[in-house]
Amino acid sequence: MTIFSFLTRSSIIFLLSLQLVSFNSFAEDAEILTPTAPTIAAGSYILQDYHTGKVLAENNADVKLAPASLTKIMTVYVVFNEIRNGHLHLDDTATISQKAWATGGSKMFVKVDDKVKIEDLLKGVIIQSGNDASVALAEHVAGDESTFAEMMNQHALRLGMNNSHFVDSNGLPAENHYTTARDLAILTAALIKEFPDYYRWFSQQEFTYNNITQHNRNTLLSRDGSVDGVKTGFTDDAGYCLVASALRNDMRLISVVMNTKSANARASENQNLLNYGFRFFESHKLFQGKTSLAETRVWKGDEKNVAVGLAEDLYVTIPRRQFDGVKSDIVVDKKIMAPVQQGAKLGSVNVTLKGEVLANKALIALNPVQQGGIFRRVYDSVAMLLGKSDGK
Repeated sequence: MTIFSFLTRSSIIFLLSLQLVSFNSFAEDAEILTPTAPTIAAGSYILQDYHTGKVLAENNADVKLAPASLTKIMTVYVVFNEIRNGHLHLDDTATISQKAWATGGSKMFVKVDDKVKIEDLLKGVIIQSGNDASVALAEHVAGDESTFAEMMNQHALRLGMNNSHFVDSNGLPAENHYTTARDLAILTAALIKEFPDYYRWFSQQEFTYNNITQHNRNTLLSRDGSVDGVKTGFTDDAGYCLVASALRNDMRLISVVMNTKSANARASENQNLLNYGFRFFESHKLFQGKTSLAETRVWKGDEKNVAVGLAEDLYVTIPRRQFDGVKSDIVVDKKIMAPVQQGAKLGSVNVTLKGEVLANKALIALNPVQQGGIFRRVYDSVAMLLGKSDGK
C-alpha cells in the first residue's frame, strides 16, 4: 500500500464521518412534520388526547351550539357525583312524575307513578337516550329540573367549561341552552377519569326496560372495537352530534363532532378523526404519580430527607416515531427548610421534544417533614453557615 492510497482512504473515511455528523445534527434539528387533519364535515369538532388534553385537531371548537342529547353526559355526571358523595344509591328508586312521562322525544318508556331504580334510569339515559329518564333523575336528585340545571352549571363552572350553559337535563331545544365541542371534551375526560366503573355502561349496545329493548344509537360501538362510548344527539337545531372515545394500545382519544348532516355522517366523521389521531400520534406515560422520583435534603427537620414525586401520572402526546427525542429534566429546589407539608411544591419536571415544551409539572413532597428539635435546628444552622451540603 502506498502512502498516497493510505491518505486517500483515510480522507474518504474522514469525509464520511463528517457527513454522518452533519446528517445527525440535521436530523436532531429537523422540523417534525405531521399531516394536517382530514377535512371534517361538521359545524364544530375537536380531537384530543384523554391523558394529556393535547388537542390534535379542531375547528370552531369554542362556538356555542345546541348540544341536543349530548346534554345527558352532564346529566349523568351530576348523578354520578351524587352517588359518590353518598346522597344517592344505585338501588334507590325514583317515582316517575307526569312531567317526566310526558316529555317528548326519545324515551325509556317509564310510566307515571312507576318506581324505577336509579341504575335503570341511568342506563335508560346512557343507552336508550331517554328524555323521560333524564327528567326523572333530575327531579329525584334536585326536586325539579330547573334546580338540577343549576347543579349542572355549577359542575360546568368547576370543570372549566367556560362556554356552556344548561337549562334542562335532556337537551330538548331551549333558549340559552348551549355548549361547545371543547367543553364536551373536558366533560367527557372528567367523566371517564372520575367514574371508570360507571363509564362501562356507555359501551353497552342495548338495554331492555318494560319488555322494550332499545339499541345504543352510537353505531361506532359496533363498527370499531376500540370505541367504548360516549353519546349521540340530534335535534333539528343541533343537527346530528356525537361524542366518541376510543382506546388503542393504552392511548385514549376523545373526539366530538357537532352539527353534521346525518347519523351516518356523525359516525364517519368521528371515525376519521380517531383514525387520524391514532395513525399519526402516540401517547407515553413517562412517570408514575405519587411515586418517589428522588429524595432531597431537608434542613432543620425531624427527618433529613423527603421523597419528591408527581401528584398524578405524567403522560406526553407526540408525533409517531419521535419518542427517542423526548427529554426529561427533574429540578429540585435548594435549601428546603422544615416544616414541609405533604404536597408542597419542591421543584419541577420539565419534558421537551426538540426544544418544544411538552409538559411542566410541579414536583411535590410525598410525605410531610416536621420541624426538628432544638439540637437539630442549631446543628443544621451551623452546618449551613459552614457550607456543608449534607449537614452531617
